[in-house]
Parts: sequence; structure tokens; C-alpha cells
Amino acid sequence: MINHQDQKLLMLLRQDARMSVSDLARAMDMSRSTVQNRIARLEAAGVIRGYAVEVGGEYTANQVEAHVSIKVHQKLTTRTNLALEQIGQVAQLYSVSGEYDLIAIVQAQSLESLSAVLDEIGNLEGVERTNSAVVLETRFRR
Repeated sequence: MINHQDQKLLMLLRQDARMSVSDLARAMDMSRSTVQNRIARLEAAGVIRGYAVEVGGEYTANQVEAHVSIKVHQKLTTRTNLALEQIGQVAQLYSVSGEYDLIAIVQAQSLESLSAVLDEIGNLEGVERTNSAVVLETRFRR
């Protein structure tokens, strides 16, 4: 089970995954070896699956993001999921309940590029219809 200290460690790593073990230990008021052991235990348990690069600066400043709700013909769900996975601008794909079956998070470098990706998604075999919402501003991300 994850305790309060593990939660604090996860929060610190989510804020800065490159924080050194020594800095983490200071922030948590623990020894370096205790923090290192906690990280190893969380990794072994699959709580921490990996570490990722978060892009920023000019690259993301001009990036456009949309949440695309997708209605899929049920018999073609697997094929549609595989096709969506092949589209590089689809950053995340969620299966959801409700009127639509999937929500794709699409990221593109321009509105024109986004429009082309939305057309590509809409033309996939198995896609019945889509509904897109362009993100105007990100208030916060964790």
C-alpha cells in the first residue's frame, strides 16, 4: 500500500522527475537511502512506470491541442484503436462511457495541421462520427 510519505514522494517526482535523490531526501526529511529504497519499491510495484520528457518553451507555445470524441462502429473498435495509435499527433486515447466511445487528445503544430489530423481521424474505417473541442488555454496540468 502507498502511505503518506509515498504520496509526498510521488508529488515531488511529478513536479520534477529529474530531482536528485539527495534533494528528494532533504525535501522529505529522510535519509538518501530511505528515499532510494522507496523509489525502487514504487518502481517494482508498478506505481512508478517510468519517467518522461515534458516539452515546453517555443515548441509547446505554438502547439494546438484538441479533445476529440469519437463514435465507433462496435465491430471495428479494435481496428480503429490500432489505426488511431498509428497517428503520431494522437497523444492519448481513452475509452469512455456515454454517447461517444473514445476520446483522443490530439496535439499539432498549427491549426492547419490539426484540421488535417481531424480529417484523417474522421475518415478512418470504423469511425462513425467525431466531435472536437480545441483547447484554448491550459489552466494547470499535473
